[in-house]
Amino acid sequence: MKVSDVVTELEMELEESQNQRDSRIEHLWKKLDLEQKGKLDWKGLQKGLRKIDHPLKNADDMLKTIIKTVDTDGDGKVSYEEFRVFVEATERQLYLLFKSIDCDNNGRLDKNELQLAFKRAGLAVPMRRLNTFFEDIDMNNDGYISFDEWRDFLLFMPSDEAKTTLHAVFTFYSDIVTLTSEGDSVVSDETLEGLGYFVAGAVAGGISRTATAPLDRLKVYLLVNTNSGTNVAIDAARKGRPVVAMKNAGRPLFTAALDLYKSGGLRGFFAGNGLNVIKIMPETAIRFGAYEAAKKTLARLEGHGDTQHINPISKFVAGGVAGMTAQFCVYPLDTLKFRLQSEYVHGGPRGNKLLKQVLVHMWADGGTRAVYRGVTMGLIGMFPYSAIDMGTFEFLKTSYIQYKAKSLGIHEEDAKPSTFATGIMGASSGAFGATVVYPLNVLRTRLQTQGTKMHPARYTGIWDVANKTIRNEGVRGLYKGLMPNLLKVAPALSITWMVYENAKRIMDLN
Repeated sequence: MKVSDVVTELEMELEESQNQRDSRIEHLWKKLDLEQKGKLDWKGLQKGLRKIDHPLKNADDMLKTIIKTVDTDGDGKVSYEEFRVFVEATERQLYLLFKSIDCDNNGRLDKNELQLAFKRAGLAVPMRRLNTFFEDIDMNNDGYISFDEWRDFLLFMPSDEAKTTLHAVFTFYSDIVTLTSEGDSVVSDETLEGLGYFVAGAVAGGISRTATAPLDRLKVYLLVNTNSGTNVAIDAARKGRPVVAMKNAGRPLFTAALDLYKSGGLRGFFAGNGLNVIKIMPETAIRFGAYEAAKKTLARLEGHGDTQHINPISKFVAGGVAGMTAQFCVYPLDTLKFRLQSEYVHGGPRGNKLLKQVLVHMWADGGTRAVYRGVTMGLIGMFPYSAIDMGTFEFLKTSYIQYKAKSLGIHEEDAKPSTFATGIMGASSGAFGATVVYPLNVLRTRLQTQGTKMHPARYTGIWDVANKTIRNEGVRGLYKGLMPNLLKVAPALSITWMVYENAKRIMDLN
């Protein structure tokens, strides 16, 4: 078929004669050439596009590219004839692409046709982006894209290719939708999401910590108790009496729970929780915020700027830095919480009276230095814990998403884990990280609570507390309270990640 035959066929399908097309293009030219000079440079084109409120009106660099493409004689300006030739050629390419997408040949595109076209083109576009793309082109919001809407939105798309592709169209769209009417970049998704992550992290941390407060109380009770009395279960196991060992395995937990109940009833299991929530909400928010900031910095150092493709070591470092940053910021509240729990005994003060008493004792015990006792060990322990926790969770989540996306043939953004799967990942990563660094947490907590009613011992520093713990209680002393800690950490991290991921979904964060 000759080129002239193709043009004639297109004219018939478009239901528009050459004269009608010339008239329409000339009318558009007059709208763009506001000063009626007969030629347009990129600034003149920009003025015209602003007059008709075109999406390209503030895209300076793209307008310069368009002028360079249309300006065939190289004088830096576009004449009407150059403009007409460009528009006709672009419209034909856009029409051919439009027809290839319009499967039912009804002259309009719906979302299913567009989604199928992206899939045929090998483009994995998430539904969120596809919906936005469709809605921006569907100017009359009737749920369909007509050719006029398609043409008007994409008319000035610069292309050096002989055939316009869907990939080129989507790239062009992605470049122009990030501009505001004032010509400034829109506040990026990353900036908006950063604020959303702060809120989501704070909510997740508060809910998670309250739900697991009794387990946290048990953990602190056990690890500050330096009594090295005989453990019936361990002795029975050593003597080859497994039945007795099994029967007594849970006795320390039961005894601790009974003592806490006797000293303060059900409220005793939530001692210090209000302060805990005040501490954990900003801590979780700072942790997630610092994690994202660290990943961005490391991605730039790697030379690509893509946080989704930084190497595993960078993810490990980002998680560790995030944990240390959050830990240092809330460490005074952490110390106050531990001391409140250690002073909460039968017959002792309660509420504000207890808080005042603890604050007075802390100030008398060293002032500002007292609230940061053990901070070095805390930061050293937090780095591997946070790195392992966040790194492991991200590894599990990424592996799950990649497998699901590949299996179902969908974009990774549409292959999010279920709430249940997210909870399992969070519990696994948290328990693994907590077990690795638990001895450091025991030593840090004993430094923080020294001199209290539940832990009257005194230490000169980290080496002193380590030596005394091992000498008096053996290596097992470094793991006191590990079981209730894991019973707390696993559900706590599970709840944190489930609430966090769902909060992001509710706030439409990506």
